[in-house]
Amino acid sequence: MGLITGLLGLPFAPVRGTVWVAEQVLEQAEKEYYDPGRIKAMMEEVDRLRDAGELTDEEAVAQEDALVERLLEGQQRQGGQ
Repeated sequence: MGLITGLLGLPFAPVRGTVWVAEQVLEQAEKEYYDPGRIKAMMEEVDRLRDAGELTDEEAVAQEDALVERLLEGQQRQGGQ
């Protein structure tokens, strides 16, 4: 990067920094969202709520289906990287 390019790009440095921070936050959020351990814990919680009568079988199945889809998508994303 030349001196002129550096000086002209200087006003955009905060924007580039903000974009970088946003990308890092998104990456961390996706790691947590697709974490197999976290998904397993959520499935155990669904089972607990069903056993306690706080969820109907239909509600539990719907939540489990969504969690399985999330797990599969996370595995696809991990395999594609």
